[in-house]
Amino acid sequence: MTQAIQKTLRDSAAMRWTALLLLALAMFCSYIFMDILSPIKDLMQETRGWDSTAFGTMQGSEVFLNVFVFFLIFAGIILDKMGVRFTAVLSAAVMLVGACVKWYAVSESFMGTGLEAWFNNNLNYIPIFDELGVSPFYEGMPASAKFAACGFMIFGCGCEMAGITVSRGIVKWFKGREMALAMGSEMALARLGVATCMIFSPFFARLGGEVSVSRSVAFGVVLMCIALIMTIVYFFMDQKLDSQTGEAEEKDDPFKISDLGKILTDAGFWIVALLCVLYYSAIFPFQKYAVNMLQCNLTLTAPDADSFWASSSVTIVQYIIMLIVAAAGFASNFQKKANLKYGLLGLSIVALVTYCYMGYMRQSAESIFAVFPLLAVLITPILGSYLDHHGKAASMLVLGSILLIACHLTFAFVLPMFKGNAVGGIIIAYTTILVLGASFSLVPASLWPSVPKLVDAKVIGSAYALIFWIQNIGLWLFPLLIGKVLDQTNPGVTDPTQFDYTAPLVMLASLGVAALILGFVLKVVDKKKGLGLELPNIQSNE
Repeated sequence: MTQAIQKTLRDSAAMRWTALLLLALAMFCSYIFMDILSPIKDLMQETRGWDSTAFGTMQGSEVFLNVFVFFLIFAGIILDKMGVRFTAVLSAAVMLVGACVKWYAVSESFMGTGLEAWFNNNLNYIPIFDELGVSPFYEGMPASAKFAACGFMIFGCGCEMAGITVSRGIVKWFKGREMALAMGSEMALARLGVATCMIFSPFFARLGGEVSVSRSVAFGVVLMCIALIMTIVYFFMDQKLDSQTGEAEEKDDPFKISDLGKILTDAGFWIVALLCVLYYSAIFPFQKYAVNMLQCNLTLTAPDADSFWASSSVTIVQYIIMLIVAAAGFASNFQKKANLKYGLLGLSIVALVTYCYMGYMRQSAESIFAVFPLLAVLITPILGSYLDHHGKAASMLVLGSILLIACHLTFAFVLPMFKGNAVGGIIIAYTTILVLGASFSLVPASLWPSVPKLVDAKVIGSAYALIFWIQNIGLWLFPLLIGKVLDQTNPGVTDPTQFDYTAPLVMLASLGVAALILGFVLKVVDKKKGLGLELPNIQSNE
């Protein structure tokens, strides 16, 4: 029996991490597409007439069906009933369909068509949703934004389904092993998609000296095809694992609505879910506006058109350096020899400084914000390994909330003081962005591995689905709110680089304050009920 177990893919570290890599690469591609328009918000206003309200409404539409049609709950049921591999392929296929719709919506081919006329004349009033104030459209919203929102809704269904599937897949392959490290590593790699998006979306939009926002989205569509391929390869790996272990994807004990009651009556679950919605609402919606916020608060002077810093080749060089930062920093965590460990760490730091210098020379807000996930890639494995062996998940969440508050308040009040100071402003921006990214790495490494400690293994998929659904309420609401607040607090401002972002940033900092309070509550509940959130994931008696 022991020999049979040792022969399974799950007990091979190489196969275990290969399965993780396939899932992480699929999420990497989805993260790129998720924010594909974020670094070119100014171009969307100039070329498609999207003001901040239209931009925010479209961005918030990603999770509309998940929240208001409860698709994410159904996704959890599908996951529990059909298993990881089927749901992974399904989610990638749905994302690809949505991505294609969004690409067509912002393409030149859509302009002047009968479909554009239809969207201009329709969907201006949605019964019930308009009365509730939650409609994904509004009268006067550009037709391209409406149609793009439809595509983004479809993509969002697949993306969030993929999110819970990946979490469930990691639990399946890593339970009782280095689960926090695996979840943190997956998110670290996936978040490189944010940096990739920030660098390459403007690159493709301005390629050849002619602005075309559809080229950026087309780049994302190609990546979603790659994501589908990754999930198909994972399908066969997962199928092989089940054939070795005798496990079945379909559950002998079918899903029952009463299972949800067990989850919803758990106080610890609710605190974790609320922490998730507060924390993620302060990060993901911010990402969609961060580049424009930097454009408004930094003094950026475009380099000479014929210089190296204005060329397309500098984008490729900077991205390669970014990959060196991520790869060397990530790999340094797994080296047992001190000289190799600190050598890789030193290489990562030197490459990071070089990257930041290049971002300064390019005077590019999008390449400055692209450093957001880099420190997270470096420290997430450290945090994951610490949580696996030492615990303290709830304490990590408290620390993350404190850093989140400090960063948003710095963006709101400190950064604008340095406008006019080209060097000082960029230094403040880089430092704050790196710390914000580091604080974000505390969440996946500490929060997601805690869920299996709170619910029965049979309904883990549904538990993740409920958390993601609650999280999606914030991800729908806050992009829309930021856009509305921007337009309300900047009346008459038509230049997309002259907005005052103070009010939206204070609003996001307040979410951090609420998360901080809940973090302390979670520590109290954990101690009283013995949930084990502060205990290590790897138990010595296992």
